Amino acid sequence: MTGEEMRRREEDGSGRSGDAVETPAAVVRTAAGDRSPGRALDVATGRGRNAIFLAERGWTVDAIDISRAMLDPARERASARGVSVEWILADADRYCVRSATYDLVAISFFDARDRLDGIVDGLRPGGALCYEHHLVASDARSGPGARYRFERGELRAAVDELIVERYDEDADERRVELIARAPDE
Repeated sequence: MTGEEMRRREEDGSGRSGDAVETPAAVVRTAAGDRSPGRALDVATGRGRNAIFLAERGWTVDAIDISRAMLDPARERASARGVSVEWILADADRYCVRSATYDLVAISFFDARDRLDGIVDGLRPGGALCYEHHLVASDARSGPGARYRFERGELRAAVDELIVERYDEDADERRVELIARAPDE
């Protein structure tokens, strides 16, 4: 893991431990519950909470992360649960997502702004993007991690070519959640 990515994880909160390691993102639970299993990508999977959740529900999952220290425990957890995930050791900022490949893409607490067009291009028609991240705080508590957080309305604007099914900005929690789908052909 590069120093920059480690800093981003620490500053944006994605390096969390405890229950967050086990509990999939609410947007992923919602989107997966509304769709038949297909092929999924978990971007910057960390310890694999979303990837394992999807695999347990019959999805074929690719999970990418730059850190072997994150992927090894994820692989062990998946094995212990009897599910298969394709764990990909690669930099999500440079990974080439194949066009029209995924029925669902999950991104949790990773700043994929610079890669979002390529990630969205990886969605099949009707495929869902599930994204949860932090918002910039309106007070001084936002700290140095603010540059990796979304401004209010920024995520929605960044996916204007998608059909937004759910979008929620919680100013108190300083979080944004999005479920959007690629248009059908």
